[in-house]
Amino acid sequence: MKIGELAERTGLAPSKIRFYEARRLIAPVQRKANGYRDYLPQSVQLLEIIVTAKAAGFSLDEIRHLLPTAGIEKWNWQKLIATLEHKVVEIRLLQRRLRQTKAKLLEVIQYAKKPNQPCGKHAEHLMKKLRPIARPRA
Repeated sequence: MKIGELAERTGLAPSKIRFYEARRLIAPVQRKANGYRDYLPQSVQLLEIIVTAKAAGFSLDEIRHLLPTAGIEKWNWQKLIATLEHKVVEIRLLQRRLRQTKAKLLEVIQYAKKPNQPCGKHAEHLMKKLRPIARPRA
């Protein structure tokens, strides 16, 4: 199928399809004598996997290692599950950091709203509260 049809079927711009091809997320296709690229039907599924994985927070490098290398029917399910489980752990850590950051910011907001604090003391306290916290471990 030509890139226009692939773009229509996936909802992606042709430039985005060429970008994913250049990043070797989908197999590069040879140009025919007329100059057109001829994509395989499985390209639709691969692009859908890429778009879904990006929406789930996977980087392009992570997606590259996640994609089936020998066709979707020969996907390494153990590797896929391990990768997905690893991403869940990363998300849990990020959620924990975000909760801690939110709590710190709310505390700073409450302190900043207190009237009659000397500017120097106020700024010093705010900076102390905003210092990075130790990152939690899994």
